[in-house]
Amino acid sequence: MVVHKEFMDRAHRIVWCTVATVGSDQRPRSRILHPIWELDEAGTGLTGWIVTKATPVKVRHLAHSPYVSCSYWEPGHDVAIADCRAEWVTDTATRQRVWELYRDAPAPLGYDFWTVFPDGPAAESPSLLRLTPYRLRLTDVETLSGRKPVASWP
Repeated sequence: MVVHKEFMDRAHRIVWCTVATVGSDQRPRSRILHPIWELDEAGTGLTGWIVTKATPVKVRHLAHSPYVSCSYWEPGHDVAIADCRAEWVTDTATRQRVWELYRDAPAPLGYDFWTVFPDGPAAESPSLLRLTPYRLRLTDVETLSGRKPVASWP
């Protein structure tokens, strides 16, 4: 799908993303994270990955509501938003594959997590979140000014 590909291209160009969760007190919490996205072979499915620490706040929030909103923005007003279901992934093979996906990606998207997590992807400290989008939105100066429609899925 065109929106999926355009979302991924824009997200990978912007790189850093505000990710919001909601806790049992119904209050949102945002943090800046570094997702990486993959299209399936048909180009119709998109999966996001975040190597992160499973902090007590993230764990509590995702246990309460397994949904996140990922918002990318750059000064030229290109915006990409993915609302997703999030789940912790403990499978070592998947963690290793995603670790290598980050390592092999070109800068500025690529990142070597060995500097932050020296015990590697199978260790307890790095955690992996899988993001499965259920809504995507792309806006820019043209859509903000009303000159073209917002690109969205579904």
